[in-house]
Amino acid sequence: MRLPSADLGGLAELATIFARLERNAILQALSVDADAEISRQQSLTSAVIGSLADKFSKRRVQKLAELRQVNAVAVELRAQAQAALEASFNEIESTVADVGPADAFVHSGGSDHGNAHWYKFEVVSSAKSVGKFANFSEDHYFIKGSVRAARERLVFVVSFHHVGRELTGIMEATAFSKLESYEGSEDRESVEESFFLCSLEPFVFTHQTKAEEIAEAFSRWLDSALAVAVKEYGDRL
Repeated sequence: MRLPSADLGGLAELATIFARLERNAILQALSVDADAEISRQQSLTSAVIGSLADKFSKRRVQKLAELRQVNAVAVELRAQAQAALEASFNEIESTVADVGPADAFVHSGGSDHGNAHWYKFEVVSSAKSVGKFANFSEDHYFIKGSVRAARERLVFVVSFHHVGRELTGIMEATAFSKLESYEGSEDRESVEESFFLCSLEPFVFTHQTKAEEIAEAFSRWLDSALAVAVKEYGDRL
């Protein structure tokens, strides 16, 4: 119907067809849904801008997912720490039993356990003391070892948390302890607490870190931090 009119000199409709075909080809080349774009009556520029926004959004999502791979490293280090603490606290329990009935345990926690908020105050305070920002908007993991003999209790915690106000793919492990002295009375038991850092420097790792490549270094760091905690505890017994 339209081509015969072009033969008679009516080129307007034919030009419209060619323009639309060219426009759709450009949109397809730019990965834009041409039919949807036309139905919204967008300009070509608006359609291209929308395509770019979608591309940037997908790129950002992919980048954030890549940076959050550091969480998997933290979980592996937590498992390593748990095995080490279980062995150490069993040894501590048997050693301090001479002081009185002793009880020790190791507890794993974090975002995957529904208790990532535990020790937030201590972690944030520890980070601030060395000029860091502990980012609790991202996943947080920890391992806790505890032993009590008579009225003295040691709580040793290793925290694995993101640092920086923005997601950077960088996490660090810090270690701190609480010493608790229990004083009994007729109606209740009061507790006196003291808090101190056990790691002079945090143990830093990133989303590009391989847990197996830093396992030995982390083991040495953890051993040094725990030694500080046990020494302080021993002085209280």
